[in-house]
Amino acid sequence: MEHSKYDIIGDIHGHASALIELLEVLGYRDTGSGYAHPTRKVIFLGDFIDRGEHLVEHRKLLKIVMSTVENGHGLAVMGNHEFNALAYHTEVNGKPLRPHTDKNTKQHQAFLNEYPSSNPEKSQVLNFFRSLPLWLDLGPLRVVHACWDKESVNFLASRTDRGKLTPELLLEASSPGSDAFKAVETLLKGCEIELPQGVSFLDKDGNCRSAVRVQWWSSCAKTLGEIALPLGVDIGSAARLPLSFGIPHYSKTNKPCFIGHYWLSGEPAPLTDNVACLDYSVAGNGKLVAYRFDGERVLQKDKFVFAE
Repeated sequence: MEHSKYDIIGDIHGHASALIELLEVLGYRDTGSGYAHPTRKVIFLGDFIDRGEHLVEHRKLLKIVMSTVENGHGLAVMGNHEFNALAYHTEVNGKPLRPHTDKNTKQHQAFLNEYPSSNPEKSQVLNFFRSLPLWLDLGPLRVVHACWDKESVNFLASRTDRGKLTPELLLEASSPGSDAFKAVETLLKGCEIELPQGVSFLDKDGNCRSAVRVQWWSSCAKTLGEIALPLGVDIGSAARLPLSFGIPHYSKTNKPCFIGHYWLSGEPAPLTDNVACLDYSVAGNGKLVAYRFDGERVLQKDKFVFAE
């Protein structure tokens, strides 16, 4: 019978101490070859790196995650920060796939502080990132960093090595406008809808955005304002626009899906009966959150566990 007892953990962003605390609360113990549980497996939702500059815990965190996954005690998927790191550190014709602009470097600074170019561990970490699948579709559940979009999964399934980026796909997915770029962006950053010309807003980092992410798990919304993210974002008159085609729909009959990415706050709870986000902003004075999954079809509020 397929393993069905999993503890899924949201975005960690360099917070190793919070991770250790949460794993211990969940009953995992440091075996010397990663953290393990006698009857359960951990699944990490990606975004291990960046932010948390004040902590200097990236190396500690990655040692835990890498040993846990590589020794079979857990699983993990890629987050957008791991994808960005691979593109930042991969050169093609002498140029990095992710330009070293002030904005991109600032976002990646916490990682660069602990893994300067001279650090031999950096290539091991990047190789680990390359080994991470973009999604997991296991017996009783699905796991993806930001958005389960069947079309993007199907498109990438034929172009990846069991869901893992090939060097060719990393290059293609770093080229805005390509089909691979759109598919990887959707899975790792969410479904985005372009706003009408002249409409924009500032995101949490103060960057101006002319496209809005949407709550793809919401099945009853009629207008863009009802599903725009982050919650409460002001998109002016665009809020009254009817929903456009192309927004992924996650049916109520689908198996449970776990995501991170969305910087939620407040009391952890399922988004719908079969979708749960486990990113509760640990890097923004929130909490690191896990869900204890035992094969249930309807997700339950009392199965969220967290470390402040």
